[in-house]
Amino acid sequence: MPDPTVQALIDAINKGDRTAFFALLTPDATMSDDGTGRDLAPWVDREIFSANGRLTVTSEAADGCSLTADYANDTWGTMRTAWRFTVTDGRISHFETGQA
Repeated sequence: MPDPTVQALIDAINKGDRTAFFALLTPDATMSDDGTGRDLAPWVDREIFSANGRLTVTSEAADGCSLTADYANDTWGTMRTAWRFTVTDGRISHFETGQA
């Protein structure tokens, strides 16, 4: 099973719940996409919430913070992706995503 915070973030993505998504992040959270740091809020809005993003986990590492998933949105269709999350005091302080 994913880490509970990671699972809550996946649920927020799949429900299209931007408020719940950002509530799970630390105030200074960062992210990267295919190894390149991105401005988190605009990226999330563009790639997830305005594009109807959905995440289906296909496998995960024992730590529950590293997973492979089929990610789909209205812009790019479906692709196999890798996600890694850093959970700090019950909130996500960093996540990395990219093609798997």
